[in-house]
Amino acid sequence: MDCKLRISGIVEDSIVDGPGLRLTVFVQGCPHHCPGCHNPHTHDFDAGYEMDLRDVFDKYEENPLLAGITFSGGEPFCQAGPLATLAAMVRDRGGEVITYTGYLYEDLVQKSIEEKEIADLLAVTDLLIDGPYLESLRSLESPFRGSSNQRLLLLRQGHLAGRAPEPLTLPLRSMEPVQEETGHDWL
Repeated sequence: MDCKLRISGIVEDSIVDGPGLRLTVFVQGCPHHCPGCHNPHTHDFDAGYEMDLRDVFDKYEENPLLAGITFSGGEPFCQAGPLATLAAMVRDRGGEVITYTGYLYEDLVQKSIEEKEIADLLAVTDLLIDGPYLESLRSLESPFRGSSNQRLLLLRQGHLAGRAPEPLTLPLRSMEPVQEETGHDWL
């Protein structure tokens, strides 16, 4: 495999970028430039370094305790094609895929009409955390989100079935799991 990603870095055992132990890939390059962004060093599309998808996947496979992979950034949908390939590899091994984005889901669906790679990444994303970071809505009580406007959207059933996903509602002060129809617990 000779497909490359431009990344800012990888956290091999994250517990803050989704439920369970996760490999988090921080992609390089972001068009949003949200004021107060937690990762401003990921905005420059020319910074970071290239990494082969196979090498990222090998890091994932090294840890049998991982629940899945998380794509953060930067803006993952700026590298949707390679990330969709990597996500499919992880899902083939039974892992879950979480993708953060500064775009709204509805805008991504519209963009996917012209850009097939966006549709491909949406199709292999289990949980989408969408919306720009808004400093005025900063929240330390919203699990896996930086601001309260960002939504947790379960795509596994909604997007693939051709219907809009419903946002997951999480307890603000509790880390009680939210159980979906398949029995999976999402925090």
